[in-house]
Amino acid sequence: MPRTKQEEPNTHRATQVVNHIRALIENGALQPGDKIPPEREFARSLKISRASLRTGIGYLAAMGVMKVRHGVGTFVADGPAEFGQTSLSFMGALHGFQSWQMFEARIILERQVAALAAERGKEEHHAALAEEVAEMFASMNTPSEYLIHDVRFHRIISQASGNPILAALVETITSALYDKRRKTVERSTDLRESAEMHREIYRAIRARKPVEAGQLMEEHLRLAQAAQSVESPTERKALSASSRPRSVRAEARIQTS
Repeated sequence: MPRTKQEEPNTHRATQVVNHIRALIENGALQPGDKIPPEREFARSLKISRASLRTGIGYLAAMGVMKVRHGVGTFVADGPAEFGQTSLSFMGALHGFQSWQMFEARIILERQVAALAAERGKEEHHAALAEEVAEMFASMNTPSEYLIHDVRFHRIISQASGNPILAALVETITSALYDKRRKTVERSTDLRESAEMHREIYRAIRARKPVEAGQLMEEHLRLAQAAQSVESPTERKALSASSRPRSVRAEARIQTS
């Protein structure tokens, strides 16, 4: 969907929100568990619209930095902030990590995490996954909103794995990639295939089919990697140079038919 002239400044203002809260966390003005000011008051202090504030908060919630409790308020997550000096995004900037390398690590981790989620996931996880899939289909024409639900979907799967160490590793890598992709996601041309892949993964997890869930997750991440390279042309060369095994879609279909 073409971008309007008003979308650029809105994106800029949402980034302003992210950077402002990031600074408050880093200098200790906001601590884990703290509640941020009410939406109207906060938007006024930053001199931005409430819509831009919500978008910025949505980015932070997707990264696990903020927790939105409907009817209560928005809080700094109780866990460590993703913006610390030791976070993967800062390490990547320092050591030159490539996005294809992070995707490779993510594929190795999330394939197994999806399989574990199919074995160990509870009904509450299934319900949460179903809700995020529905939200993805509802937000296909709003890429920035779609991306938020995409990240939440993967976070729920990592939680459903029952292994907090794997969940933390997945969260770290996903957050670093998310922070990069949110700057290019508006260039997405068709999110329907992505939404349908998420639905297939959800169904495999709900049906408790670990092999299928793992295969589908790997395929989805390879497709996501290719899509991101299109959104960010500078990454195409790195992607084509990396080692990329063939798609697992045909293999998954044979084993699950």
